[in-house]
This record gives sequence, structure tokens and C-alpha cells, in this order.
Amino acid sequence: MAALAGANLIYGAGMIESGVTFDCGQFVMDNEFARMIKSVVAGIPVTDDTLAVEDIAKVGPFGDFLSLDSTLKHMRELSQPEVLDRRVREDWEARGSKELYTTCLEKARDVLREYHPEPVPDDVAARVHAIVEETDRAAGVA
Repeated sequence: MAALAGANLIYGAGMIESGVTFDCGQFVMDNEFARMIKSVVAGIPVTDDTLAVEDIAKVGPFGDFLSLDSTLKHMRELSQPEVLDRRVREDWEARGSKELYTTCLEKARDVLREYHPEPVPDDVAARVHAIVEETDRAAGVA
């Protein structure tokens, strides 16, 4: 991850076959990875609260930290994947053993079916159209 610490661009999301083919399922998967990288690069806050200094003192060695409210609170602050399945194998198998790619492809299809973008304002559409026409004329296409 250290090599990505200075990156400000992730290129090729959804591309397979050296960019020859675009895959919607792969795009969802790559988006998940980019979100996780962004979370890691943002850093980990180090405070008395996040270090659970008081809880450690109260519970002591060999105590149960998993049942503490602070453990649950801080666990939820970690990256929360949308498509990666973090359940234990037995639970994953009991719920159908769905592979990551299958989950991602289903999510991509849901987005394509349900997403309805806001229309571009008429003045913006007219300006974009004018730029395209001007570029076509300059290139000798029009």
C-alpha cells in the first residue's frame, strides 16, 4: 500500500484485456478496492479514544475487549465494504457461496437498471454541442 500513498489517480477501473474490454462487474470490484485504498491512505486516527486507553486499563490483561461498546464503535469506523463478504466461511457457504465477481456483476446490473441521471441543463448541452461541432470542423470531419 505504501506505493499508492502518493497516488491521486486510479486508472483503468473496469478494464480487462489490457483495456480492450470494459467489464461492469470488474468496475464495481475496482471501485470497492479504490474505496478501501482511499480509506487506508486517509490514515488511522491515534487518540486516547481510538487507542482505548481507558478500556485497556479497566479490562486488563486477558480480559474481554470484544464485548465493549468502544470495540464495536471503532470496528464500524473501519472500511465497510459494499460487495466484499467478510463473513466466516461457514456463514458464506450457508448463504449460497456467492463469488465476489457474481456479487459485483449483480450490483452493476442493479445500478444500470435503477440509476436515472439528472438531465444536463439546456445551456450546458448547447455549449458541449458547439464545442463538438467546432472540433469536428477543425479536424475536417464536419
